[in-house]
Amino acid sequence: MAYQALYRKYRPASFDDVVGQKHIVQTLKNAISKNRIAHAYLFCGPRGTGKTSIAKIFARTLNCTGENPPCMECENCMLSLSGTHPDIIEIDAASNNGVDEVRALIDRVGYAPLEGKYKVYIIDEVHMMTSGAFNALLKTIEEPPAHVIFIFATTEPHKVLPTILSRCQRYDFSKVSHKDIEDRLTYVCQQESVNADEEALSLIAELADGGMRDALSILDQCIAYEQNHLTIDDVREIYGVVQPEEIGDLVEDLVPEKANNAMEKLTLIERKGMDMKRFTADLISLYKDSLLQELYSQTDLISEKRKKVIEKSFLSQPVEKRIQILNDLMNLYNKLAYSSNVMDYIETILLKNALWKPAPMFQQPVQQAVQPQYERRSPVHSPSEQKSDRPMRPQNPTVSTAPASPKPDLAKQFWNMNVSRETSEKTEMYQSEFRFSEDFLLSLLVGATKTEKSNDLNHMKDGSKYIHDLDYAKFAMSLRGSKIAASGTNYILLGVANNLIKDNINGLEQSIGYEAFTNKLLGKPKKVFAITLDEVTSLFAAFKKRAAEKTLPDPAMIEVLLPAAEQEVPVEEQLKKRFTDLKIEED
Repeated sequence: MAYQALYRKYRPASFDDVVGQKHIVQTLKNAISKNRIAHAYLFCGPRGTGKTSIAKIFARTLNCTGENPPCMECENCMLSLSGTHPDIIEIDAASNNGVDEVRALIDRVGYAPLEGKYKVYIIDEVHMMTSGAFNALLKTIEEPPAHVIFIFATTEPHKVLPTILSRCQRYDFSKVSHKDIEDRLTYVCQQESVNADEEALSLIAELADGGMRDALSILDQCIAYEQNHLTIDDVREIYGVVQPEEIGDLVEDLVPEKANNAMEKLTLIERKGMDMKRFTADLISLYKDSLLQELYSQTDLISEKRKKVIEKSFLSQPVEKRIQILNDLMNLYNKLAYSSNVMDYIETILLKNALWKPAPMFQQPVQQAVQPQYERRSPVHSPSEQKSDRPMRPQNPTVSTAPASPKPDLAKQFWNMNVSRETSEKTEMYQSEFRFSEDFLLSLLVGATKTEKSNDLNHMKDGSKYIHDLDYAKFAMSLRGSKIAASGTNYILLGVANNLIKDNINGLEQSIGYEAFTNKLLGKPKKVFAITLDEVTSLFAAFKKRAAEKTLPDPAMIEVLLPAAEQEVPVEEQLKKRFTDLKIEED
């Protein structure tokens, strides 16, 4: 007997054999058991996800005469399994898409079934039919004979006429999950007595991209290449997939003094015939995983082997550099499909990031507190400070909310950040330039209320509306992903993922201020302070301890100032001011 490809040999014969698509299988089973059979179905979804297979199983089940359909033993089931059932007609619309073919089909529809209860027409790639063919079929689909069922299968439902879609029950097939594909491949290897590593099957499932048929075809090819023991290296060799270790070695050389070595390694990868688009996708995946591992080193979403590569080659790079190259690579990936020279694009991106330098605000370590330029914007003022000149942000009496002066030591400690940047060469990890005193943060918690926090949480949901606003986009973007730790009458304390985001928010607060944005978003102007989520945890622990000891500080008195542009001045006042010195003389 001639060899049969794995995807044909292990094609599901019953609903229980189908991998994935549980929602579709269960719906069709219920329809059969309750005798709620529609006259037309549309199965749509990615290739290799089981559309035609389930259509055949559905037709087989409908015509089965056994006790538990499909029984696989009755005459109808046997004819269906062999592909010779006279009442299950499979038509390829790619080659039978004209009006004449459809009219011939319509002429046959009126004949009664020969063997089974239903005459089932399975039309594959139905989107290939012409508009004339669709229109010719329209009336028959709407009112077919009781014994006729149409099942249309397509990967592009948007090309099917709306008049056809409205007459069908539509079932959307999803990509098969990675785990389901891997489990099925393991079963097939056991049946075929093939020794395959788990990592090799995992890579095949990844290459299949949700298509069960593609996964079996890839496995078939890999078994032909290596029949004794299939390893992940064999799969990479066949399909041009670069090993993570090789990518890691290249990434380590993305510095000015080793850029030539990086380009030589990239050229060697290309000369091996590796898929460069796949290489770019793998590089993106590794950089993404490095950020995940940065945030949570104990994550189970990354394999131990992959973690070792990331620790060796990626974590030594600053976070902001990894974010930059990740953005560049994702923008590049979308262009590779129509690029004339893929290598030039990839080399340019890698060389650009080899020349990466930190932004000036991170480049020069500050040795002491930067008080003079921030004191004028300090939200907390001692009595002496309230009398000082404030040239940049004039006070708006209608918005000021500082009825009393706080403790003098808090006024000195607040925007006196003790800017501490690690200058030691032992670490390349970015350290925050903003550090608030514990007493000040505790004073924010003391002055916060649950009502204010609840109101602010409701309003913060609308922050995404301002992402494309020219005036407020940078403020809205900076607050994405942050969580409100505490909220007072005129301030918000946020918890953020890392020091980089923390410094971005606090830097904006110092240089410009969030009052105008929060006035728009929350309905009242508020100052914004940010600390990391780890610092939030420590702060609440300190709050409980100090509360038990009765040593909590007084509530912070925060003064809020709106920019002059945001202050509403009546038209009459503007006219009086403009014409104060104007004298009108009568003739």
